[in-house]
Amino acid sequence: MAFRSIRLFGDPILRMPAEPVTEFGDRLRAVVTDLLDTVDAPGHAGVAAPQIGVGVRAFSYNVDGEIGYVVNPEVVELSEQQQDGPEGCLSVPGLGFDTRRARHAVVRGVDVDNDPVTVSGSGLLARCLQHETDHLDGVVYLQRLAPERRKEAFRQVREQDWFWR
Repeated sequence: MAFRSIRLFGDPILRMPAEPVTEFGDRLRAVVTDLLDTVDAPGHAGVAAPQIGVGVRAFSYNVDGEIGYVVNPEVVELSEQQQDGPEGCLSVPGLGFDTRRARHAVVRGVDVDNDPVTVSGSGLLARCLQHETDHLDGVVYLQRLAPERRKEAFRQVREQDWFWR
C-alpha cells in the first residue's frame, strides 16, 4: 500500500487506547500493509497503528532484520531482569531518553487471518515490543520516565519546532 506519515506527540490519537480488531478482512490487511511499508524505512524499529492515524490494536516491527506485525497484541511475559538504555520514538523525533524496560518480553496476538502469533525477544526487540504495545494503550514512552527526567523531557519536547502548540 503506502508509507504513512507519523503522528507527532501532542496528537490526541496517541493518548487514546486503541480498539481491539474484531473484523478481519481487506481493511485490516491494508492497515497492516501500511504498517509494514512504514516500518521498512531506515531508522524505524516499530510503528503502532495510532502513529499512522488508525486507532486499532496493531503494530509492526523491524529489528535486526526481523520484520513482522502483531494484531491485538498483549504482553504476556516480561523478565524480572531490566535493561536501561536509550529509547526514541518516531512520534517524538530528534529526542531520546534512557528508559527502563524488561530485558526480555513475549507478546501474543494474531495475524490478519486471526491465527495466533507469538513474538519474543531480548534487548532491542524486547524494548520495541513493550514500546509499541504501550502506544496501543495510549502511552508514549516519555510517560515511563522517572519524574524528574520526565519533566526535563517534556520541556525539551515543548521546545521542538514540530510540537503542537
